[in-house]
Amino acid sequence: MKKIVLMFPGQGSQTVGMGKDFYAKFPASKNIIDGLDDELKKVIFEGPEESLKDTKNAQPAIFAVSVAMFEALKSSIDLNNFEIVTAGHSLGEYSALYAAGYFNFVDGLNIVKARGSFIAEASASNPGAMAAIIGMAKEGVFDICKQASSEGVCEPVNFNSPGQIVISGTTAAIKKAVELAKPAGALKAVMLNVSGPFHSSLMKSASEKMKTELEKYNFTDPKYSILTNCDAEFTKDKSLIKEKSVKQICSPVLWDVSMKNAINNGFDTFIEIGPGRVLSGLMRRIDKTKKTVNIENIESLENTVEQLKTAMYNV
Repeated sequence: MKKIVLMFPGQGSQTVGMGKDFYAKFPASKNIIDGLDDELKKVIFEGPEESLKDTKNAQPAIFAVSVAMFEALKSSIDLNNFEIVTAGHSLGEYSALYAAGYFNFVDGLNIVKARGSFIAEASASNPGAMAAIIGMAKEGVFDICKQASSEGVCEPVNFNSPGQIVISGTTAAIKKAVELAKPAGALKAVMLNVSGPFHSSLMKSASEKMKTELEKYNFTDPKYSILTNCDAEFTKDKSLIKEKSVKQICSPVLWDVSMKNAINNGFDTFIEIGPGRVLSGLMRRIDKTKKTVNIENIESLENTVEQLKTAMYNV
């Protein structure tokens, strides 16, 4: 049986008009997006872009559109013909949880909205910044973060692919790390346009609020395992998922390790579902020998379905 990983993108992948073609063609996709309020639906389809970029809109929008695209995939091919694990980058982990069957769309949407508000509150209380360090080994990034910690909190938080690590913390410390990076051997160090020090220890208050929030929900026994961000492990225990969803907010995203773990367990086809192609690009840096495709419009969905149908008969 073909082993595939369904990958879901996080914040920053949003584009005005995303999902509109799925909404028009697939009743299952329309049903998902109709679960949003009219104002958010209008922002997704018509913009303006600034409104869509706002965290309080971007997070539920990306979650909903990714889920809508997943439902279109389910409508197009029988996924029972494949061994599947899901994974999502940061916010995308919630789309992955939905696809794996841990909760329904309404609960997932409410959790995503709550998570966004908790992160916004934590960012207001503990302002900070993030930066991408390109072309430097993990050891080097840890070293410049240690040096920059004299200015405040500075932590590696997104291990995206070999040579791409994002750091997060207080603004002064992150700026210091960026100054240190190129002399220490990085190809590039770039401050990111974000509204807070995401996934760092400065998000602890958001994590604590999330713990209380998740007690309101009953997760269901899932159909698939999920590769969780905080530890890169295959997880199918619904109680562990609650714990890891709390931990994820103030822990690093171990994306590269997650994908390598999937590869080491025989998964060789990676499908990005949602707006953009960020995760497809990262996957090619992690292991370009593995088949990587994406679903972001009807054409790419049809292409992916054809490839999956071919794979079904060639295993």
